[in-house]
Amino acid sequence: MAMHRYVELAIVVAGIYALFLSWGVAQERVTTSDYAGKRFRYFMCVFPQPGVRALAVSLPDRGLLGKFAQLSVISVMASPFGYASLKFIDYPTMILGKSCKLVPVLLMNAVLYGRRFPLHRYAIAALVTAGVSAFMLLHPRSDDARARDDRKRAERTVLQSLWGLALLAVNLLLDGITNSTQDRIFHTARGTLKGPHMMLYMNVGATILTLSYMFATEAASATGALGTGGTAGELRAAVAFCAAHPRALADLLAFAACGALGQCFIFHALERFGAVTVVTVTVTRKMFSILLSVFLYDHRLVPAQWLAVAAVFAGIALEAFWKPSSASTAAAPATSAKTKVADAKPDTASGTDHDASDDMILDRRRTANSTVSKPGELGSQEESRSKAGHQARHRRRKAGKSGRED
Repeated sequence: MAMHRYVELAIVVAGIYALFLSWGVAQERVTTSDYAGKRFRYFMCVFPQPGVRALAVSLPDRGLLGKFAQLSVISVMASPFGYASLKFIDYPTMILGKSCKLVPVLLMNAVLYGRRFPLHRYAIAALVTAGVSAFMLLHPRSDDARARDDRKRAERTVLQSLWGLALLAVNLLLDGITNSTQDRIFHTARGTLKGPHMMLYMNVGATILTLSYMFATEAASATGALGTGGTAGELRAAVAFCAAHPRALADLLAFAACGALGQCFIFHALERFGAVTVVTVTVTRKMFSILLSVFLYDHRLVPAQWLAVAAVFAGIALEAFWKPSSASTAAAPATSAKTKVADAKPDTASGTDHDASDDMILDRRRTANSTVSKPGELGSQEESRSKAGHQARHRRRKAGKSGRED
């Protein structure tokens, strides 16, 4: 990886960490603040925010529009499964689920698109997943939090726990489908599709779906079909709440702005570095925020947590400094128009990591073309050899004749 790529990745990671840490703070403020004795509970209304950078773009072809529509549906479906699972699982299970997001990304890439990653990528995923899981699970918790978890665990039945695990598994699989499909789209539309474009199309689709759902439940609530519980009438209730409590509207705008700006960095990283790198960054974000608090506020970590941190950093270092074998990186720059077209053509057959393998194949073709003579060149070479042999025989006959005369 060239130095400018390291700098770009560092800027993207810093942007993701800063904006989503701020997003978490804003989310906590919205969910825990008292607004004249009441709390905001209408989160279906905080629909996705398309980024400002993505507004002035042209529409993609119909095939990509269909893919973006699928991504919008999947992303809208994933979150409710995740939130619903929290009612039936305990804190350690939730942490393990959030820490294992790399696994479904690799799995769905293989299952849906037949994409195979180098072995070191799987080692990185194992190191980061194990390190983050251990770090979060070993993090000290208050006695009240542990007692609350124990009480909830005692109240749940085995079937409820299994149901929560099933909901969590669906959430992780849908996230894996989303990330792997994003990777595939960027691969097949390489050079023509940018991160902000995908962000805009996905968020517009998600916004349309969310608003349609809220208007439908609003209409059903007005007719009495759904009653007054749940999300029925949520849009009208949220608007009325913000009108009565302007400070809640300001907090919601800050929450949405941090999320939208953070998505700009997320989708840029998806385009430039791929879904595996992005998920690695987002999975480690919580761990690094805790590490930051350790250094700023002199908090303490148990020794096993430092071992977990070492495992995560080992995985990140392996990703950053791993060098492919020389056979896969010996590609020369393309020189002909035919080579450029072949280099730009996506690898739709195998779906493997394409950059090094495509360059290696092109290099072999160029080497073969440079060492194999054309048919016309073979003919001229044979003619030259025949003429040279005839001249040599003529000189030998002439020399023998002159010898006899002497």
